[in-house]
Amino acid sequence: MALYAILAEKKLEVQTGMLPDLSLSPELLVPRLGDYLVKRGLLSPDDLIQALAYQKKMCDGGQSKLIGKALLELNLISREALDQAVTEQILQLQLALQRANDELEARVRERTAELEHAMNRLAELNQLKSNFVSNVSHELRTPLIHLKGYIELLEEQALGDLNPQQADAVRVMKKAENRLGNLIENLIQFSTYSRGSLDIQLAPLDLLEIMGDVLEKARNRCDEKSLHFQTKIPPSIPEVLADAQMLPWVLLHMVDNAVKFTPEGGAVQVGAIINGAVVKLYVYDTGIGIAEEKINEIFEPFHQLDSSSTRRYGGTGLGLAMARQIVEAHGSDIVVRSREGEGSYFEFALTIAGKDTSC
Repeated sequence: MALYAILAEKKLEVQTGMLPDLSLSPELLVPRLGDYLVKRGLLSPDDLIQALAYQKKMCDGGQSKLIGKALLELNLISREALDQAVTEQILQLQLALQRANDELEARVRERTAELEHAMNRLAELNQLKSNFVSNVSHELRTPLIHLKGYIELLEEQALGDLNPQQADAVRVMKKAENRLGNLIENLIQFSTYSRGSLDIQLAPLDLLEIMGDVLEKARNRCDEKSLHFQTKIPPSIPEVLADAQMLPWVLLHMVDNAVKFTPEGGAVQVGAIINGAVVKLYVYDTGIGIAEEKINEIFEPFHQLDSSSTRRYGGTGLGLAMARQIVEAHGSDIVVRSREGEGSYFEFALTIAGKDTSC
């Protein structure tokens, strides 16, 4: 069937003027027919040279001829011998094509099996990693509770009075304990989400009420680092469909990232934009920014853009991975626009309650 398809294609090329009007024959499929005839002893080298000269002469006169036609007109070969040679070459081409197809199919099956094995292995490793993270996180939580309890007793001076230096040391310990607690909770949440246990409860929410609490915390965190905090929120925003627990977490994490990666004296802005059937929430900063080719990397779990031993910014690399999971569970996605050295802009959209975005 492949030969008939090739001949049909050649016929179409002749009809459309892409090839000269040669008589359609199997010879069109045979490369270097003259050399083959010489190799088979059906034609002498001198006869081939004569036929090629004749073919060129006819072409120069505006009459294109195949080499086989030229050989027949010069009586240098019989029709039977020519047809037999052409048939042999076509069969050889068919056999070579079939072998090539068989080899290609075998390689495709082999690569497919290797890919399936690699995917299965990756799934196993991800499950092992998730189980490890979950187990270690829960084991860390128990001693942390004891540390938290004793730090609170020291802070309240329930175990005796503290001098100023000791009180400062307790405050440092409490700050470190809070940070460690947040890291452990993030690890536990991530292991839960990665097992498909993300439970989102979408309900109409008063966005201004939720934003009020987020903005207060955001302002405090900016003040601690001497950053200019700005808001750009309409005075009236319709209710949106969102999870009352997850939404503030995502916004605060975006603010924390903006504060972390913005040097002292910079600015952080939190805003909302009503756009048709959705409300777009965004966090913008004037911080260090992200190289365009690395933007997708920031959503990879446990990944840090600066993985060197001297990196300036800490963290597990889980926050944005979890934030994307939560936003995607809301039927949206996080849009990032950033330039290295110029700051970053993070945005996601929430559906307005009662609005249909399927159109």
